[in-house]
Amino acid sequence: MTATKRRRLERLLAARLYAITPEGEPAETERLLAAWLRAGVPVVQLRQKRLPRGRLLELACALAGGCAEAGALLIVDDHLDVALLSGADGVHVGPDDLTVAAARHVAGTDLLVGASAASPEAARRAELDGADYLGSGPAYPTPLKTEKRVIGPAGVAAVAAAVAVPVFAIGGIERSRLPELRAAGVHRVCAIRALGRAPDPEAEARTWLEELQQ
Repeated sequence: MTATKRRRLERLLAARLYAITPEGEPAETERLLAAWLRAGVPVVQLRQKRLPRGRLLELACALAGGCAEAGALLIVDDHLDVALLSGADGVHVGPDDLTVAAARHVAGTDLLVGASAASPEAARRAELDGADYLGSGPAYPTPLKTEKRVIGPAGVAAVAAAVAVPVFAIGGIERSRLPELRAAGVHRVCAIRALGRAPDPEAEARTWLEELQQ
C-alpha cells in the first residue's frame, strides 16, 4: 500500500461525518465547503448532477486545494475522470455509474472508491470488488431517493456488520435522528440538505461533529 492510500484510509476510518454538497452554483458550493472545512468536517463529496462536466472539473480543482490544506478528504460523485484530473481523494460510484471493479481498475491503487449498498449481500460484493467505503440507505424517507425502499437504522447496521470497510448511513438524516442511529449501532453518517441548507452551515456542522463523538 502506498503512503498516499494509507493516509487517505486513516482519515476515512476516523471520520464520523460525510457532508455532500446540494445542487447549487459553483460559488455557493465553494462558500459552503469552506464553512464545512472551518468546522472540521473530515469528508466532503462534490455532488453536482446538473453542472456541465467542464465546470465540474474547474470546481473540483478549486476545492481540492482547500480540502488538502484542511486535512479533509474530497470525494467526487459519479465522475472518475474528474476525480483523477482534479487531484481529489476519491470517487463515489452509484448503481447507474461504473461498476466498483471497473472504477478500481481505472483509478489505480491510490484513489478511494466508494459505493452504495442497501443490503449485506450488496455490501460484501462491493467490498470484494474493491470499495474502500460504503454509503448505505435510505436510512429514512428522503425526497432525493423516493424510488428506493427505506431500510432504516437497523438495515444500515446490518450492512455495516457484514463488511470490514467503513459504512456511512445516508438518506433523510437530520440531527434529531442521530441518537436513534447511534442506538442502532450506526456511528457514521452522510448529510446533504440538513447541512447544506442550514442557516449557519459552519455552526451546524460543528454541532453534528460534537454529537457524533458522544
